[in-house]
Amino acid sequence: MSGFLLTHRRVLLWIGCAVAVLCTATGCNHKDPDRVQGYVEGEFVYVASPLAGALESLHVRRGQQVKAGDPLFALDSAPQKAAKDEAERRLAQARANLEDARKGRRPSEIESIEAQLSQARAALTFSAKEFERQERLVQSGARAMQDFDRARSQRDQDRQRVAQLEADLETARLGSRSDQVLAAEANVRALEAALARAEWDLSQKRQNAPQTGLVFDTLYREGEWVAAGRPVVVLLPPQSIKVRAFVPETRIGSIHAGDPVQVTVDGVPQPFKGKVSYISPRAEYTPPVIYSQESRSKLVFMIEALFDPETAAKLHPGQPVDVRFGS
Repeated sequence: MSGFLLTHRRVLLWIGCAVAVLCTATGCNHKDPDRVQGYVEGEFVYVASPLAGALESLHVRRGQQVKAGDPLFALDSAPQKAAKDEAERRLAQARANLEDARKGRRPSEIESIEAQLSQARAALTFSAKEFERQERLVQSGARAMQDFDRARSQRDQDRQRVAQLEADLETARLGSRSDQVLAAEANVRALEAALARAEWDLSQKRQNAPQTGLVFDTLYREGEWVAAGRPVVVLLPPQSIKVRAFVPETRIGSIHAGDPVQVTVDGVPQPFKGKVSYISPRAEYTPPVIYSQESRSKLVFMIEALFDPETAAKLHPGQPVDVRFGS
């Protein structure tokens, strides 16, 4: 499409140069040195989706005026909707896992550990008393050392069991380790980014007008397959409409950017007023080596003029015009 546009502009440029040269050769500018011929040029905005898909709906038609934000077209978005739903479910699961990691074990699990700890403490109390009793009996000589050692071993086991359950209870209340929580948080952020990308992909299947302008052309019909990046609607904003003219070398020195111009169109009695916005630094049809006094008169320079949007909307690309410099 860019090649087509470049070719189109080259053709218009060639026509404009030819018209200017012919006009200079025939002396048509001798009557009014401030008037030259030109044409209307438009810089189009090609609206496309970065994703491929079948054209589901086309909301505009050629020649229609649209405002910025108006819907232009929509492509089939079923795959993007499915990807967005999947991303939402994955994110919900990751957030639930993160909350679970932060909270620790469930209340019922903590209650179970607390009950086991109570039993272990009761057993430790009993074994401690039994140890003290066996110790007194050994000292009085009423019991053998074997019973005393057995009581001491049971007391130590019950003490260790209580210490183990106290540590388990503290760990259960703390939740997962800090590195596990950080990993869960990173997973949530990654899935949030994946959801944002899925939402962006879905939004790109519907394109709105980026700015106010004329629907210059529509390039596809509903039901046709549109490749990724291929424009569907061609817009022509009023501010992108300009007039190009070609000024002889003998006149270009007196023209400056910002100078007023008046553009006359066939069939319109009143001229359109604009301003010079650009002067080309290169001459068209430049002789190969030396500029003699005679050959200088054959040189022309392209100039461009812009108009306010209301005036520009009345001009049409390719339209021949007469341009007069000065107010």
